[in-house]
Amino acid sequence: MTLREHIIELRNRLLKSVLAIVLGAILGWIFYDQALEFLKDPFQTSVAALAQEKDLNASLTFTGVGDPLTFRIKISALCGLIVSAPVWLYQLWAFIAPGLHRNERKWAMIFSGIATPLFLGGMAVAYWTLPKGIEILIGFTPLEVENLITLPLYLDFVIRTMLVFGIAFLIPLVVVLLNMVGIVPGAALGKFRPYIILVIFVFAAVATPSGDPFTMCLLAIPMCLLFFIAETIARLNDKRRARKTEELLAD
Repeated sequence: MTLREHIIELRNRLLKSVLAIVLGAILGWIFYDQALEFLKDPFQTSVAALAQEKDLNASLTFTGVGDPLTFRIKISALCGLIVSAPVWLYQLWAFIAPGLHRNERKWAMIFSGIATPLFLGGMAVAYWTLPKGIEILIGFTPLEVENLITLPLYLDFVIRTMLVFGIAFLIPLVVVLLNMVGIVPGAALGKFRPYIILVIFVFAAVATPSGDPFTMCLLAIPMCLLFFIAETIARLNDKRRARKTEELLAD
């Protein structure tokens, strides 16, 4: 296609993506109460535990007149991005794929197919760890101090935690892909394994917004397991590649 045709195609795919996001945001607006309860549940669970164990109490609040409306719009937009993800991801793929070679398209499809469940799995683990992480952090509140947390700041905390976990779960997949294209050999992964594990724990300690040891370990341990799986796949792929090379040389 000509440059003008590429621009027209990009415009059309962007319009479809934006339309899908807007429709998803409308659904988010309609089901705002359910989405809010889902996001508040980790906080309420942790506060209930603190009230029973330490007689501590904390609550979510707004601090401005327009905050409830702004927050609802923010939640609706977030729901729109999540619900419409299959649409705008497909539009992105459909725009890029024609410019790729067949082998590149194959690896891109494999990456997309594996990356999505890994990313969602990481976010699910983050959501599961949130109550304990919040409980540890709020537990430092002195008994004579009232802890009022604004909903926008709480939402930012939840989103950051879930995104960090989701992206972290994708790192081993990137390692495997680098091995597939011949950049990272499996032997090198084994050689530097102790240092990589150390880096994983340091990354988990720095990246987790809560900063508590419990959340750090729940991020680092699955990452280590995924790294071991990635190293095993890389070694098997190196052996397969070596056998193929020997067969070609023998012929």
